Amino acid sequence: QEQLVESGGGLVQAGGSLRLSCAASGRTFSRNTMGWFRQAPGKEREFVSAIRWSGASTYYAYYAGSVKGRFTISRDNAKNTVYLQMNSVKPEDTAVYYCAFQTSYSDYSDLREYDYWGQGTQVTVSS
Repeated sequence: QEQLVESGGGLVQAGGSLRLSCAASGRTFSRNTMGWFRQAPGKEREFVSAIRWSGASTYYAYYAGSVKGRFTISRDNAKNTVYLQMNSVKPEDTAVYYCAFQTSYSDYSDLREYDYWGQGTQVTVSS
C-alpha cells in the first residue's frame, strides 16, 4: 500500500513562491509517474503537472497550460519525494493540491489513471 504525504502549503501573496513536497512510502517509485492535481472550491479536480520516467535516468515533465512557465516539478528518488515549485503564483492558483502515484503507464493527465493519492495540502494566494 503506497502512502503519500503532502506538505508545504500555506498562504502566499500573489507573485510569491511556494514549494510543495510529497513524500511516498511503501515502495520505491523511481520508475512510476507522479502527478500533482488541484481542486478549487466548487470545481473539479484538475491536472497540474506530472513527471514520468523515460528510461535510464531521464524524466520528462508535463504541465497544464495554466501553470506552464511558472511551476516546476521535480523528484528526488533517494528521498522518495516529488516537489512542485510554484513561482509567480496567482489568486486563481488557490486550491487544495494533491499528489498522486500511478502504478501503470497511463495518461498522466487523467486523474482516473492514478492509484494512490495524498490527503492534500491547502494553497491560498492572496491578491
